Amino acid sequence: MGWLIIIFILLAVSAAAVGMRFYIRHSVEQQIARYQNDLTEKHCQEVDNLYRQTRGWRHDFKNHLQTMQAYLEMGQTGQLGNFLRELTEDYNTIDIALRTGNSMLDAILNSKLSIIKAKDIRTDVTAAVPSSLPLADVDLSVMIGNLLDNAMEACLKVPPEQRFIRLYIARAKENLYIYVMNSADGNYRRGGGHYLTTKPSDSHGYGLQRIDKVVRKYKGYRTRENEGNVFVTELLIPL
Repeated sequence: MGWLIIIFILLAVSAAAVGMRFYIRHSVEQQIARYQNDLTEKHCQEVDNLYRQTRGWRHDFKNHLQTMQAYLEMGQTGQLGNFLRELTEDYNTIDIALRTGNSMLDAILNSKLSIIKAKDIRTDVTAAVPSSLPLADVDLSVMIGNLLDNAMEACLKVPPEQRFIRLYIARAKENLYIYVMNSADGNYRRGGGHYLTTKPSDSHGYGLQRIDKVVRKYKGYRTRENEGNVFVTELLIPL
């Protein structure tokens, strides 16, 4: 009888442990799903904001032309020059000149880069991809959005004159190659051979997890390396 009780206790403990592991895994998956939904909504709002700004600028363009014509006809070249400079500054805040060849990637990059530039971060971007990519739009948004959010957050930890982000996206044979280099403060956390988030503990590094999950989903390759005050991420996604 004693052995039966012990066996029963062991089975109960084992079942409880399995249940706890399932609960923890399910809880984490739910948290990550909520994070993904929040991030996707954030990206959509950023794209919508850029779209509204662009429409507003286009709506006013006729009035701008009339103003410039009036300055020209009155010979007020000084005022015309000042007006043109103001227009240029205004246009630079919503510049959507980046064309990658993929409309979804254009929307994601231009919305993110407009935010990054507003934070005094220098950017060097080269991106050219096929018009059709094997990634779902949500996965593309999650991957690129998190990469640039992480790079931006790292840049904001250093003085403005040291902030930069270099982004290169291109087709490399039968792969989509993504390279991100950004300035950083040199403080990194590693665990289990991986880089960990340096955000507060309640953030859990979901951005890094989401990037890695997308890479695994498409059987790709990911590497992260630091070179002191510079951090580099490289991704390869099979096409």
